Amino acid sequence: MRITAVDTFIMWGNPRNWVFVKISTDEPEIYGWGEATLEGKDATVRTAVGQLGEALIGKDPLETERLWQSLYKDGFWKGGVVINTAIAGIDQALWDIKGKHFGAPVYQLLGGPARDRIRLYTHVGIYEAHRIATEAQRHVAAGFTALKTGAWATDEHMGDYQHAALLGERIAVLRQAVGQDVDLMIDNHGKSRPAQAIRQLHAVKDSRITFFEEPVPPDNIEAFRPVRETARELGIDLATGERYFTKWQYAPLLAGQYVDVIQPDLCHAGGITEVKKIAALAEVHHVLVAPHNPQGPLSTAAAAHIGMSVPNYLMLEYVPSQPYRDKVVKEPWQIKDGYLHVPDRPGLGVDLDEDVIAANPPRSFAYFKNLRDDTGAVMDV
Repeated sequence: MRITAVDTFIMWGNPRNWVFVKISTDEPEIYGWGEATLEGKDATVRTAVGQLGEALIGKDPLETERLWQSLYKDGFWKGGVVINTAIAGIDQALWDIKGKHFGAPVYQLLGGPARDRIRLYTHVGIYEAHRIATEAQRHVAAGFTALKTGAWATDEHMGDYQHAALLGERIAVLRQAVGQDVDLMIDNHGKSRPAQAIRQLHAVKDSRITFFEEPVPPDNIEAFRPVRETARELGIDLATGERYFTKWQYAPLLAGQYVDVIQPDLCHAGGITEVKKIAALAEVHHVLVAPHNPQGPLSTAAAAHIGMSVPNYLMLEYVPSQPYRDKVVKEPWQIKDGYLHVPDRPGLGVDLDEDVIAANPPRSFAYFKNLRDDTGAVMDV
């Protein structure tokens, strides 16, 4: 079996475009789907997939490890979010082909099941804080047992102390709305200096927070150290990792025990081949894995197969993105009581309807928020 084509498709999935990779082989009934969604960089990633894909023509798609090494190392310029996203989409598609070739779900090829189902969490009031309570109650009624909120762009003009106090008030409202049995997470988008992140942790210490995500920017892991000390004192786990793309970036983060939960993205961190290794590295340090996954159905599938096979898995981020998700997937997966049930189908278990993709072309959307403080200085998104 040999690779004959590597194609890229882009469709609107709400609230972002989805970038899909399809790898065809000289056995027409065997092809693979992957996802390479990178918000605001759709055309850039499409070009990267096309350039990397040229080197795959005529290769054996079952050689997932050797092909990953070739895609990453052969070009001299290694890594970065664009290249690793392109590699991730290709890698997912290759694993899909491998599963179909051997007639087994991908998680079986990764060592077999470590669990029976995947726990999900979803978002509440991420963009509109005033919707926190109503959205939370709706999702809990639908069966979700874990929710995440935070990173409100409209708050950028506030001072540090005001912002920390408001965060505490909002999370207290959320906790009251859902009771004590639902896990709550906060996404800070890496927007705080260590001192401000510490103030935020103190502000939410009475609301039983499962993890506080990206408390500080990912650029300098030493910035996690003082925040880590406070988080331990308060009994709040720290999480990060959506902007780390290789095991080499994760290694010092894990060796320093800076966080309790890592969040590799199956669309950005090199795909299944690389994230499986990252998860194993985390296991050595007793760190849990909760993949970043606000993307489409193939990202979800790849992350779920990792979750099925990884012992130190916590839960999976999930954005419903309806009606697009169910329309484009020929056989939607079952979600029941806040858990995703991975079907026993060969490969990733997801086949896409190309007519639906064509009927929902990509849209231009306001990903770059152009945030400024009251002096006109540029702020982090």
